[in-house]
Amino acid sequence: MRLLLLYHLGCAVESLRANRSRTILTVLGITIGIASIIVILALSAGASRIVKEQVSDLGGGVAVVRAGVTETEPQINNITAALSGTKTASNLSEYDLEDIKSIEGVTAVAPLMLIGGDVTAGENTPKVVQIVATNPALPDVIDLTMDEGQFIDSVTNEQTAVVGAQLAIDLFGTEQAAGRTFTTHGQKFTVIGILKRQNKPINYNNVDFDYAAIISINSGKRFNQDIASIQQINIRAINNEKLPEVINQIDKELTENHFGEKDFTILAGDDLARPANEMFYAVGAVLSIVAGISLLVGGIGVMNIMLVGVAERTREIGIRKALGASNTHIVWQFLLESLVMSIVGGLLGYVFGYLFAFGIARTFLTFNPEFNWEIAGAAFGIALIVGLLFGLYPAIRAARKDPIASLRQYH
Repeated sequence: MRLLLLYHLGCAVESLRANRSRTILTVLGITIGIASIIVILALSAGASRIVKEQVSDLGGGVAVVRAGVTETEPQINNITAALSGTKTASNLSEYDLEDIKSIEGVTAVAPLMLIGGDVTAGENTPKVVQIVATNPALPDVIDLTMDEGQFIDSVTNEQTAVVGAQLAIDLFGTEQAAGRTFTTHGQKFTVIGILKRQNKPINYNNVDFDYAAIISINSGKRFNQDIASIQQINIRAINNEKLPEVINQIDKELTENHFGEKDFTILAGDDLARPANEMFYAVGAVLSIVAGISLLVGGIGVMNIMLVGVAERTREIGIRKALGASNTHIVWQFLLESLVMSIVGGLLGYVFGYLFAFGIARTFLTFNPEFNWEIAGAAFGIALIVGLLFGLYPAIRAARKDPIASLRQYH
């Protein structure tokens, strides 16, 4: 049986070589479809990886409280708000913040209040900007590093701000922007510090700090009818061993503050990265389905060339059957041709997909695509399925041909 399969495989390769141009065009259709899916899966996995690495770099002992009863919706809503420059409603308040600060084992607590609006300096109004109201503890919780000046603290004027490296360039044309002023919501702020460039637009805080203007929570309240609408509270515990106890106490305090309603989510450890990962994989799955349309077209191309091949080789099929070939032999002969084209297209799609993904990452993104066995297995598995699905019907059709009628066929 093994020798027979090798013989059929050899025949399949020779048949494909005989129609080289047609074979190349068919393989190209599979290659494009597989490459499209590989690009999406590799970049989605790469984005997910960098969030996991950020959480790992925290060294443990960190948790966040997010507004909302689900883990995925707040993530999506906050990212949408951050990209659009709008403010999302929140049920986390300053009372929650103060109660968390008083919990034993908590060393630092920092709120994140996202504020919609423009930031202007002279004639410059950057299109990409995130206004974040917080407190002086934020660098202690998420390891923000200053490149110039200082972070906001309890003794600085409320009309002061810290800006990200790219926002400084967009506003003032230079990263050396300390002492300069900008306006937002009719209020003038003096820049007292510049953050060191992070190049982390994707992170568990949903804030690209390279484009952020950071102001005090009191300044942020003035833009929101003197109410602190906090989207997220970042907490650092003494150590990782103390964290579970701290989380339990936070859950108890906030549940009591919210009259028994669990309208918040507490995340720590690997759970910090999970909402972002779920979103990336969901987006990747949707885009993969869209990319699958091109793969469907490629599969139809495989079926088309196989049906043409069956029609052209009708007499050959009759001769094989007259010499003793069974229907199973004929099926394998043509099915292997389909599988060879699909697998070759899958391998080429895997290679070109990663090359294209790296090209996109180097040109437009700040992270590289992810290599893993799951993506390689997906490429091979999809190619195999396409070869089977779209090659089986032509193979069965060839096997069902009447040998006597086939022998009468000369063309």
